[in-house]
Amino acid sequence: MKLINQKILKNIGYILLIVTNYLTAQSPSFKTYTNPVIPGDHPDATLTRIGNFYYTTGSSFNITPVIYRSTDLVHWEAVAQPVKASWPEYGDTPGGGCWGGQVVYHHNKYWHFFSRANTMYYTTADKPEGVWSNPVKIKNPVQLSYGLGYDNSIFIDDDGKWYLVVKNGRPNNGIVELDENGQPTGVVYDLKWLNPPPSHDYSWAEGPVMWKYKGYYYYSFARDLSGGQKVMRSKIITDDKSHWEMLGDFFNIHDPLKPGSRFTEPNHSSAVVMLDDSTHWVIHPLYAKGEWKGQGRQGLLNQVFYDINGKPTGIYPVNTHFIAPELPSNGIPWMVPKSDFFNTERLNPEWSFLGYTPDDRCSLTDRPGWLRLSPKMNKMNTVTKNDGEHNYSLIINMEFDAISARDEAGLIILRGDEKMSVKLASTRNENGQKIIRFSFDTRKYETINNIGNTVWLKIIRINHAVNGFYSSNGVDWIQIGESFNISEIDSYSDFVSFTGTRQGLFVEGSNNAFYNLYIYRDAYSPILAECPANQYGTSSTFFSNDINLLDSIHNNDWALYAGVEFGNNEYLKSPKVIEITASSANTGGIVEVWLDSINTGTKIAECIISGTGNWKNFKTFTAKVAPVEGRHDLYLKFKGKEKELLYKLTWIKFLTLSDNKKNLHTNITGALPFHVPENNINSNYSLGALGKS
Repeated sequence: MKLINQKILKNIGYILLIVTNYLTAQSPSFKTYTNPVIPGDHPDATLTRIGNFYYTTGSSFNITPVIYRSTDLVHWEAVAQPVKASWPEYGDTPGGGCWGGQVVYHHNKYWHFFSRANTMYYTTADKPEGVWSNPVKIKNPVQLSYGLGYDNSIFIDDDGKWYLVVKNGRPNNGIVELDENGQPTGVVYDLKWLNPPPSHDYSWAEGPVMWKYKGYYYYSFARDLSGGQKVMRSKIITDDKSHWEMLGDFFNIHDPLKPGSRFTEPNHSSAVVMLDDSTHWVIHPLYAKGEWKGQGRQGLLNQVFYDINGKPTGIYPVNTHFIAPELPSNGIPWMVPKSDFFNTERLNPEWSFLGYTPDDRCSLTDRPGWLRLSPKMNKMNTVTKNDGEHNYSLIINMEFDAISARDEAGLIILRGDEKMSVKLASTRNENGQKIIRFSFDTRKYETINNIGNTVWLKIIRINHAVNGFYSSNGVDWIQIGESFNISEIDSYSDFVSFTGTRQGLFVEGSNNAFYNLYIYRDAYSPILAECPANQYGTSSTFFSNDINLLDSIHNNDWALYAGVEFGNNEYLKSPKVIEITASSANTGGIVEVWLDSINTGTKIAECIISGTGNWKNFKTFTAKVAPVEGRHDLYLKFKGKEKELLYKLTWIKFLTLSDNKKNLHTNITGALPFHVPENNINSNYSLGALGKS
């Protein structure tokens, strides 16, 4: 594939790298991508190529670590947890747990290296899905005056020798040769000259990684968590400073769009991985600025270019779409949380526990088709996934018999330091009555539970506004209280717990909770158009009351809404109609609705959007939907006149055959994101089926 490094101006002035000679069979939805490719927390990322697969992992801290796998570097799936939560040494404190992490294949097996409490360990497996061994402690070589530390990585040389790239405290960097058993051989290279006291010119010089390219050994490291990535190189592996050439900044910090980027000051980058087409790539973790920093250091993908002198420079993560690697996705969907119907014998590796959790605290075999979650001693037990998006609708069906006010189980959104959460739960009040409680920090709403022990619960997030519902049948939903603004969770981060926001299931008290389904993005709850997981050509612009529009929509632009659950034999729903709320001061156009990819996937609908008179006059347009079952990535492809602004979108939603539109106009009390000024509402406008699903 030939690369042309050009800059062009498109509509709002962002920069796009153009690539020619794409395979004609590749879906347009896979030719480009926007960051992050792993939404939500993915700190201290490493990247390894093993055959035609790419693996990334990193620090997880108090969360059980996850190995992600990809065939195209854009679409990732969770394949394993290399360290069990029941490992006795795991601990249970925010910011504790596993630091660093890298998966490699060497000596005919898979290895996962990580640090716990400043001590290095590894686990091994015959295949990446596991089963992974118990951790083995790596001995500190006597040749070093410091321990092996944390946030380390692995480098495998052309001759088969492999090395642990070591970091321990500000002044200590090193390279340690390993034997076939993953233990130090005694050959070490002490790079104590890199960041000596008292000046510590590179702050912490942390997260070191190595790779080889055209005869040079490249060594890259982060200044610290606040930003900055440096790179140096040498013709040989040595601790002689004179052989190392400092090349300076690794990322293009002079990109003119840097000031407006929502991700800034990249650091803790992986090693550079080269593809068969000689393109070069890194995964790196980065906080979003400001109000969404609490989602943690999310997983970003960026291309790397070498200049004529061999200096590598990574593209800065500016607000644009980038040309994707020319690789097949092999059907792997976008990396957002997936629905789970708990019909397997082992818990899907997307789920992580919080701290040390004995094996008997969770089971999928006690009651087939149900997840049993048992409380920990004096602490709630959770299984959670990344909270990396701004809009979703969580649904669970749960059986739980609360005996006392201490007993509580349901849905949770948990801040990284574990000190603040949103809960939607079945419990009892101080009078012993069974209730459904919706709470955030010290604020709460309660309603008497007249349904019984088996209840449906739903949380809808619209940016920072979170709303709670309950139901007896998963069809007729009743709202509990008003919405909570959880900006205190969404914007929170610290350099102690280091962990992003999580969402999922919890139980505490004295009784077990049983869950028989978890849905992340329900097709029959409103999907906020401004929040695509991936897109081409569109932008988000201000509308009103804390929501934005999907804007700048032109012919052949598109947007992805990932992980939409349409229903199956266990969630008995099927879509018949799609609703799209839009405005157009022009002639409008068509929205093509595709599953899993554009052109190469399945087209299930075409919705005609006609002119509404002006951009502030929104109407709801509908179209019939072909039969759909299961979970899919939902793509909207936009068609209309060339060079014309086609329309602006606010909401997408699906209806079942039983939905009665006359009963659907149910506004969420106090939820400003659902309010549209009256003079902007057409008589056919529907805010979505919030009273029914």
